[in-house]
Amino acid sequence: MADPVHVCQTLSGKKKKVLVIMGSTGTGKSKLSISLASHFPSEIINSDKIQVYKGFDIVTNKVPSSERRGIPHHLLGVVDDASADFTSLDFCRHALGTLALAARNGNLPIIVGGSNNYLKTLIQDPDHEFRANYDCCFIWLDVSLPVLFNYISKRVDEMLEAGLLDEIREAFVPDADYTRGVRRAIGVLELDEYVRFERENNEASKEELLKASIRRTKENTHRLAEAQREKILKLRNELGWEINKIDATQVFEAMEKGEEHEKLWEEIVFKPSFDIVKLFLEKPYKKNYGGHENEGRRRIGSGGEKRWKRDSCYGIEIKGQFCPCHHS
Repeated sequence: MADPVHVCQTLSGKKKKVLVIMGSTGTGKSKLSISLASHFPSEIINSDKIQVYKGFDIVTNKVPSSERRGIPHHLLGVVDDASADFTSLDFCRHALGTLALAARNGNLPIIVGGSNNYLKTLIQDPDHEFRANYDCCFIWLDVSLPVLFNYISKRVDEMLEAGLLDEIREAFVPDADYTRGVRRAIGVLELDEYVRFERENNEASKEELLKASIRRTKENTHRLAEAQREKILKLRNELGWEINKIDATQVFEAMEKGEEHEKLWEEIVFKPSFDIVKLFLEKPYKKNYGGHENEGRRRIGSGGEKRWKRDSCYGIEIKGQFCPCHHS
């Protein structure tokens, strides 16, 4: 783990350091954030608009407490009212307070989640003065959509085996508003029709209806993943956010084939991410909300890994290919 004193000193400069991990649903954002937080004194701030609610732990795919490695997690399962809307402004208000708390604790805040509108409002809205107070490093964990879709479909099946349908049954409210709060989560509305129909005696119809509900859950999650990816591209291409892209497709392909994949994750996901964060914490403030990818680029290392410092972001060149910034 990085020296806590060093991180604290890094955070005590003119601008506080913040790490943001982005990506579509199912790409491994939580896993990466916890792995990085195990090496750098950190606190994790959830930016998923569904995971802020209490309950529905399976359908919202919250990280179990047993897998958090004792790392503080904020804004995860904190909203009691399942029908309340937790807006972007609500997120910003809570996130800014949590960012300040993490800085006072001498820890690196890691914002993690798939709700990119939350991030856009936090960072772009001048009323929040985010840019005036924070130096931000963005890591985008990406997976080729066809490969990701296969993984998502399998994950839905695993969620059903873990008790997803029972979770929906227990929370079922006949006149609930499925356009607000946690009930907007994909899987809740899709399985609602089946739960309503369950009391009927036609087993064949029930089976077909369940299959249709599961299929819609998978298809809608695929659409969500694609939409999230498109939003990240807009943040990079239209708003000029300097985003470090990590392509984890090979890991997911290995998983799909039933091959060993943890070493691959370590090599092509964790290690490059670790190096990006290490460089980010070691270097003084550099603007990373705009600028061209070649702007101010210069070599600052030697050997097998050639480190480059740029005016707008940090990256690692490994095996002759500049990785992982700016490549779609």
